[in-house]
This record gives sequence, C-alpha cells and structure tokens, in this order.
Amino acid sequence: MKVLVTGGGGFLGGSIVKRLARRGETVVSYSRSKYQWHNEFGVESATGDLLDVNSLINAMQGCDAVIHVAAKAGFWGPPAEYFQANLEGTKAVLDACRKAGLQKLVYTSTPSVVHGGGDLNGVDESMPYPARHESAYSASKAAAEKLVLNSNGPDLATVALRPHLIWGPGDPHLLPRLVAKAKAGRLRKIGNGTNLVDTVFVENAALAHILAVDKLFPGSAIAGKAYFIAQGEPRPLWETIERLIVASGGPKLPEKSIPKPVAIAIGALCEFAWKTLPLKGEPPMTRFVASQLATSHWFQLDRAKADLGYLPEWSFEQGLKSLDLEYKGAD
Repeated sequence: MKVLVTGGGGFLGGSIVKRLARRGETVVSYSRSKYQWHNEFGVESATGDLLDVNSLINAMQGCDAVIHVAAKAGFWGPPAEYFQANLEGTKAVLDACRKAGLQKLVYTSTPSVVHGGGDLNGVDESMPYPARHESAYSASKAAAEKLVLNSNGPDLATVALRPHLIWGPGDPHLLPRLVAKAKAGRLRKIGNGTNLVDTVFVENAALAHILAVDKLFPGSAIAGKAYFIAQGEPRPLWETIERLIVASGGPKLPEKSIPKPVAIAIGALCEFAWKTLPLKGEPPMTRFVASQLATSHWFQLDRAKADLGYLPEWSFEQGLKSLDLEYKGAD
C-alpha cells in the first residue's frame, strides 16, 4: 500500500508515518517543509500548500489512501485562519482525492466538534454537534468533519477519527506549554478538580489511524462514520495534568483553585482586552479554555473497539514512563 499523510512531519502525523514505514508501506508525507528524519525511514517528502490542489494531486500519484492530519490547532486567532486551514484545506484534499482517483480518506478530527460547553460524561458517537461552538478551532473542525463524512460514497470512502488530547514524547504543543506555564507560576487549577477527562497517548492515536486505513474501502462498515479515540481511562483532569507536567520536568501545581464562573469571567475579560488593545500573543485565559478545564469530557470507545479493532497498546502509566525517560534523557 502507498499512503499519503498530510502533516506527516508533525507530532501525530510523524508517528503515523513511522508506523506505516516500519511495516513496509510506501509513505509520502505532504507538508510545507521537508524533514531530515524522513530519509531514515525511506519516506518521500512532498512539499506544498494544503490549498494547492495540483500539488496535492501530484503528491497522490500512485497512492492507495490519504490520511489527512494537517490542521491549524489552538484556541486563539482570527476565525478566518482556522476555516481557511481546516475547512478549505480539507475541501482541497477531498477535491484532489477525487481527481487522483483515490478510494480511501482517513480524516483526523477532534472530540471538540461535539463540545458545546457542558460536561460530556461517557458520550458516544450519537452525540450531536452543538448549535454553537465555543472556539473557531472546534467550529472549523466540525465543518470539515461534516464535509468529509458527507463526501463518503461509492468512489471515495471516508472516515473521521476523533483523538482526544494527544500527548507523548516529542509533543511540541500541549506539554511544553503546560510545563512553561507551571514553571512560571501561571497555571492554576480551575473548578473543583473532580471533572473526569480521558486523553490519548500518541502511539495509540497513530494505531487507530492505521487500523482505519486498513479497514476502509467503499461500502465498508466504517465508511461514513466518526470514531472517538482515547485511552479508555478517564481520570480527574488536574491529577492528569500534574502528572504529565511532573513527568516532563515541571513542578507540582498549587493546591488553590479558581471557581469555574470566575475563570470564565476572566476569560471574557481577556478576550475583550486582546481584541480591543494592541496586545501580542495569546490571552492567558479564554472562555473556551476555562470551560474545557472545568468540565468532564470522556467518551465511549465501543464503536472503535468493535469496528476498528482498536485497543490501546500503551496504558497511561506506560506513557508517563516514556515521558519521564525522554525528560531524563534530555538532561
């Protein structure tokens, strides 16, 4: 099998690329830059803009499937940028798949597409999209996921995976930000600390994508469906955050917490200030972040287990050990 992975130089995309290469598949990574480590795995690097349909078609030549991971993540910034990258970029990938004659598209989505601000306790894929999303990221990803699933048909089979809070060695996003804020004393617990949240170790998220690409074809049982992907180990969020930070070389968190209503009010004030004043960077808090940090969000994995054969290879504790080893190795 020959597979194109968009964002194949990134955190999740890189793990998917390595897994495919290790089992002998031919892999093409499509990114804006070339990555030296691709050479070690015999990966072909194709560069181009995600909106450039012709470049995508050229990169897809001879491919059997596409795993579309590339996206703009984050909680702050002009909404147009999120929709340009996440929705318009996905439209371009779908267009290129059709023109190149590909039959398989695995799309990396997010559980945020069904988060409307309240608790999500053990929900499954029947959970509807909310009437309103709290961030441009989740709104743009929801629009893209709908497009992908609605594009499923006899010529192109599509499936959407929703990995939740991906972490692990080499994470350039979530863990470094948490550690930096903790070391600077700018990370405070929000809420009463009892909200349960599930996460996913990066290797487990990559495994789910490989299982999906293997089982996907026009008319298959998984075609046109979405799947939650996580550890299957919901835990108190702030306990999880603290253990991830400590395993990555950061300090323990202070015991005092900020009530959710207060955090949301602070987030609203920060949003107003960053929108009206010439302030650089991201605000320290937004209403979306406050809501995410104070609510429960964990999911039933029955559909992924039954349809994909998904069973996490790494437990939460095993993942923590790998983080600790990475940190100690860096020292």
